[in-house]
Amino acid sequence: MPPTTVIEKVPRAGGIAMIRATAVRALVLAAAFVAALTPVTCFGENSNQLPARATKELPPELLSLLQQRNMPKHSPILVRIFKEEAELEVWKQDTTGHFELLKTFPICRWSGDLGPKLYEGDRQAPEGFYTITPELMNPNSNFYLAINTGFPNSFDKANDRHGSALMIHGDCSSSGCYAMTDEQIGEIYSLARDSLRGRPSFQVQIYPFRLTPPNLARHRTNPNLTFWKLLKIGNDHFEATHLEPKVDVCNRLYVFDAQPPPNSPNPLVFNPTGKCPTFVVNPKIARRALEKLRTDEVEYAQLLEDNVPTAPIYSGLDGGMNNVFLARFPGRVLLAQAQPYASYLPQLPPIPWVDNDGSLTSKWFGALF
Repeated sequence: MPPTTVIEKVPRAGGIAMIRATAVRALVLAAAFVAALTPVTCFGENSNQLPARATKELPPELLSLLQQRNMPKHSPILVRIFKEEAELEVWKQDTTGHFELLKTFPICRWSGDLGPKLYEGDRQAPEGFYTITPELMNPNSNFYLAINTGFPNSFDKANDRHGSALMIHGDCSSSGCYAMTDEQIGEIYSLARDSLRGRPSFQVQIYPFRLTPPNLARHRTNPNLTFWKLLKIGNDHFEATHLEPKVDVCNRLYVFDAQPPPNSPNPLVFNPTGKCPTFVVNPKIARRALEKLRTDEVEYAQLLEDNVPTAPIYSGLDGGMNNVFLARFPGRVLLAQAQPYASYLPQLPPIPWVDNDGSLTSKWFGALF
């Protein structure tokens, strides 16, 4: 219970009472009460207060790999997750300023089905672009160590998607999360911790599968296809440049690497649910992304002409597991506990993107929608 402030009524002229508190005692009790209620910091600066598993150094072989690849220990990382392949990639910035693949971790367990998380309790693991800050690092997790994905982000909120505590954690057990082994999350957590020294965040990109033409062709009948092709724009920006894409949200859509039009006097302001401001895509990035898009579209069109078989919209299973863990953890992937949800996915509007010359970028991006 909160401390009780002692109040005395002191008579005054005219029958008016003056309220006096025993201030010292009340302040002492209040300070103690506030201290008791203060939450434990997830990623404290005082390493002496953290469990040993959260401060553990990277294994020697991984430190050696960083040195071989000219990746400073505290340089930024970028994480990419692929559900269908059940793989988590850690990319790290080298001395050229570009991100290169450092290590691929097989995912021990993810739950739900392919597709975004829509509401609390649907067992879906999220998909999209997320920003991890130090506050989202949890060294005291019940699942060994955990990194909160930050779901829902501004895109999720703008599209009325709900949920909480969606993590990358250990213990190989998932209910809407991406579960690794304890050894794996120990390495991933250490890489994330080191990258956050002196910088505010790192990016996590989560995809249903590797967004290649063959995979998109297999899933062409899935109601999530429009959403996945939106994610592909950011994926292409990264794969074409090996630079972290700048992510904004407007008109309930992701926007990547946007910048003000030439000679624009005002900075860009993005409202996740409002109309997109006039902007251009960074031309150096857009040019490379366009080349990749055109190549992918030619391959995709040929696959459709060949009428490649389609994947089922609903797998009937509750999530997945990388094949390397099947013998070690038998029976972890069971029949789904939730019904198909794809029939009521929200419809996303087209993107009003603008090129440097003032033409709609949707002339070439718009083919995706």
